[in-house]
Amino acid sequence: MLDAALRRVIDPALSALGRGLAARGCRADAVTLAGLGIGLLAAALIALGHPGLALAPLLLSRLADGLDGAVARAGKPSDFGGYLDISADFLFYGAVPLAFVLADPARNGAAGAFLLCSFYVNGATFLGYAILAERRGLTTTARGVKSLYFSGGLLEGTETILFQTALCLWPGAFAPLSWVFGGLCFITAVQRILAARRHFPPL
Repeated sequence: MLDAALRRVIDPALSALGRGLAARGCRADAVTLAGLGIGLLAAALIALGHPGLALAPLLLSRLADGLDGAVARAGKPSDFGGYLDISADFLFYGAVPLAFVLADPARNGAAGAFLLCSFYVNGATFLGYAILAERRGLTTTARGVKSLYFSGGLLEGTETILFQTALCLWPGAFAPLSWVFGGLCFITAVQRILAARRHFPPL
């Protein structure tokens, strides 16, 4: 819901930084993998019981996630780069709830399983929509220039980062926050399914 508005604010700075890195020979895939590594470090800190310490690497990994596309656009974007980026995103977004479950299985297990299920369904509707949009030749830059069609919804990347930030700041609230956020993820998935039904009628 907030991605389109946020992109208008941060894209100029990201683009400038991306051009500078590309000019120094930095590759977008390297930024993607670095961001993933930092994000998994954050997840490891959470699993070890240090969610407060995890916040800085978590946010840094999300900066890298926005920066890799800027580096790619300043150089030579590739289909594989986009594929690697979305794969890394899904791994990171799943690793954080898993880390909270590992940190306290008895307290966080059920809510974490519900949250991961909602991510799974929401991710399927997101990727399925992107496939149909590609088949119909649709494009959008509302959420920045992407290698995939990014469909909107109630929850997007910005909301997920805010949610994960809240979890690091208030780890004791993981279960109630996850039940609520997971429910909103399911609503977002239903939104995409209904949008696909409207926008992709039989050819």
